Amino acid sequence: MRTEDLIHFCPPGRLIIGCGVRAQLPDLLDRLGYRLGVIVTDTFFVEKTPWVREYIDAAEQHGMENVVYAGGMPDPTTTLCDEATSLLREQLSGQQPDHIIALGGGSNIDLAKALSLTLPEGRSVAEFTGDIGGCKPLPLIALPTTSGTGSEATPGAILLDPANTTKIAVMDNALRPQIALVDPEFTYTCPPRVTADAGIDAFTHAIESYLTMDSARFDRGGNPDPGYTGRSGLTMLFAKEAMRLCFAWMDRAYRHGDDTEARTGMAYASLYAALSYGSAGLNAGHGIAYAVAGQTHKSHGSTNAVMLPYVLDALCQTRQAELAEVAELLGVASSDPEVSARKVPVAVRELIGGLDIPTDLKAFGVDPKMLDSLVEDALGVARLAKAFPVDNVDQVYRQIVRNAWEGHLTGDLA
Repeated sequence: MRTEDLIHFCPPGRLIIGCGVRAQLPDLLDRLGYRLGVIVTDTFFVEKTPWVREYIDAAEQHGMENVVYAGGMPDPTTTLCDEATSLLREQLSGQQPDHIIALGGGSNIDLAKALSLTLPEGRSVAEFTGDIGGCKPLPLIALPTTSGTGSEATPGAILLDPANTTKIAVMDNALRPQIALVDPEFTYTCPPRVTADAGIDAFTHAIESYLTMDSARFDRGGNPDPGYTGRSGLTMLFAKEAMRLCFAWMDRAYRHGDDTEARTGMAYASLYAALSYGSAGLNAGHGIAYAVAGQTHKSHGSTNAVMLPYVLDALCQTRQAELAEVAELLGVASSDPEVSARKVPVAVRELIGGLDIPTDLKAFGVDPKMLDSLVEDALGVARLAKAFPVDNVDQVYRQIVRNAWEGHLTGDLA
């Protein structure tokens, strides 16, 4: 127990986890009284899997209708959301849906969250940037098909603004799914690269939220219902179990996609990480990764991965005790907590390299002339910079980026 904690914890309304549990969904939605849904997914799941057709057929047996939107894309844009809103409202012909089902990875779930706001009145998603202004979104049911983003348990949707290639956040606890249905069988179709990127994303969520700003110090901006509130003893429990599961199953899931035990282990790891960061929030790892993605246009998981060891290295003083605990999970602990803490970034870098992801910004293709602008862009994500538990955040960000370019970790000298 941490008596100083100020806990504000908002999980999804219902969590359903288990292989094959998708078959329960039509009965549950019927019991809840839903009648007209919008399914947000992409062409792969419509054309290459039986899941959408199976659900629609089963829902029809209960008298439920569904309209399918299969235009989901990686890193959905505000333009895509507005176009989808117009198309769906035309297909609905004036009918008002009473729920939205998201099937896919984090991109599809984020798009569905945004559509839950825009569909009722046909408004542009830009009107909801940052704060949804008391708008009541349509109830959302999230069915994740990757083990990584954790969008099924978080209060926000991230969309790309094509006008300036920056990512915007639509954020409110009302956007948390009413039902998060985690069926590990959905992840069996993930190719190795997607599995690795998703897995390291889950691990990044877990360790960042484990080390982030304490709930007693977190700036809630006077909001009585904040989406993120800093770490607490509760979020840290989920984060620690998520890390343990990642260490046990991530490499196996990547190398042996038919290993159902590993797939299930990573499904739990992703969800537990989301239950941690979905309330605790994140910080520099994601903040700098957003800037790296803006320059390289590479995947979210890999941009997180390339920065993570160097962000952890910057926390070896302020989060020494916690990093020493992570060293125990990794099996690299020594009798000296300081040495143990400094071994963690090195071990994490090795883990990332084992997933065939570049481990420094030079190998990642970042132009050295762009390092200063990368830092400025990262600091521009103020909500994540403010949550980084160090003094002199600007200076520390610059050192992190330099170290990431050079591939330098203080534990390399140990």
